[in-house]
Amino acid sequence: MKDPFPMESGRVVQSTQGRDKGKYFLILESLGQDLVTIVDGDCHPLARPKKKKTRHLHAKPIVVNLETIRPEGGKIQDSDLRRALIQHGFAEERSLCKEG
Repeated sequence: MKDPFPMESGRVVQSTQGRDKGKYFLILESLGQDLVTIVDGDCHPLARPKKKKTRHLHAKPIVVNLETIRPEGGKIQDSDLRRALIQHGFAEERSLCKEG
């Protein structure tokens, strides 16, 4: 089934497959027809985005404007991404990357 929302930069998505199943991310950029890079500011920071096929993601109706995510200006930081996900109600109870 095709998602009703486009896979665009800043879109909040939920992983449906893989080790990160159930986690929420922001789309950083589109790499083509069926591939995007996703970040969450925690396990997948801006310095190390994850490539994921769009068929393994479920798009949510929320788009975060990545150009204006940092009100004081400057480069986007991982804390800005985490704050944006929390503000929109997509906070994580636990982090998969911090477990042993």
